[in-house]
Amino acid sequence: MTFNTLRPFASKIIDPLAEYFVRYEVSPNTVSIASLICAFFAGLCFYYSPASREFILLAGILVILNSIFDALDGVIARKSNRATPRGDFLDHVIDRYSDIFIICGIFFAGYVSWQLGVTAIVGVLLTSYLGTQAQALSLGRYYGGIMGRADRLVVIILAAFGNFAFSVPIAGFSILGWAVILIAVTSHITAVQRIYYIWEKLQ
Repeated sequence: MTFNTLRPFASKIIDPLAEYFVRYEVSPNTVSIASLICAFFAGLCFYYSPASREFILLAGILVILNSIFDALDGVIARKSNRATPRGDFLDHVIDRYSDIFIICGIFFAGYVSWQLGVTAIVGVLLTSYLGTQAQALSLGRYYGGIMGRADRLVVIILAAFGNFAFSVPIAGFSILGWAVILIAVTSHITAVQRIYYIWEKLQ
């Protein structure tokens, strides 16, 4: 299910964009911060979307921009020979804050109960932690499992546009609500998959 397998196709779009930013000497850290800003305003748009459906559409666009900038910063760093441990650290911190802004914006808006929202964000943070923990244990950064960050972003983007076009609840939840439930369940499954992978590799 993971969309990380589509990275070779995405690189056909990301690489030319990265070359453009490198040409104008844009710092990869600047791009990372731009991704955080997009995530922050996406969360705000989700939060205010019950009052105006247009905010859902804007939130979806901002999540797309967050995804693009998040993919760009590392490529820019490599192409411009500016990859540093500090940049990698900043990228991971920004990704976690971005996840929090986007997902909390959705459940704070009332698309799901706070219990389901907390379950989702805990699963997301635990999954991300385990990916970097594998790297800390010299196993390499691990992206495995059925719901990685790329998958989450795609689910949220599709749910945002779907919710904009079709706002009628399905079995008590909107499309965005079901997206959070899906992320809550699959993130914890992914966490278990990563725990198993790391445990086996440490033998």
